[in-house]
Amino acid sequence: MVAYRRNFVAGGTYFFTVTLRDRRSPLLVERIEDLRAAYHRVRCERPFTTDAIVVLPDHLHCIWTLPPGDADYAGRWKAIKARFTSACRRAGVALTRDDAGAYDLWQRRYWEHTIRDERDFEGQVNYIQYNPVKHGHADTPGGWPHSSFHRYVRNGLLPPNWAVAPELDVPE
Repeated sequence: MVAYRRNFVAGGTYFFTVTLRDRRSPLLVERIEDLRAAYHRVRCERPFTTDAIVVLPDHLHCIWTLPPGDADYAGRWKAIKARFTSACRRAGVALTRDDAGAYDLWQRRYWEHTIRDERDFEGQVNYIQYNPVKHGHADTPGGWPHSSFHRYVRNGLLPPNWAVAPELDVPE
């Protein structure tokens, strides 16, 4: 078994990919309000800043900045996953169990990357904003509702037509 090494930087900024066990499941967008509630509750209990986020049917990407002196993103992810799983159970979503008897909704691990500098941050934000297009869920970043892209546009950080190919001027 691989020994995973996490980079814990107090007050750090991190990029995450968190995935459902069943990569064909649309549960994250079907139960988006439950996911938002779980995420919001954990963020209220254990604050962090969401710098960018996109939720797709089977996985999500986000960038978090933790408060100074705090490096416990793992505890936050554990709590978000548990709250979302509980909400799905209460809603009657059929969930399987693994060999140990735990609900088998999420992949056990997640991918984490410590943001090194402003260029790294910008590249990861761009990846997040374009991800719905990459996966064929939308024609443009603005066409996907579950993304911080809309906040970036509202705040003047990105134009509404960001990453949209301009119309070709084809002579007749």
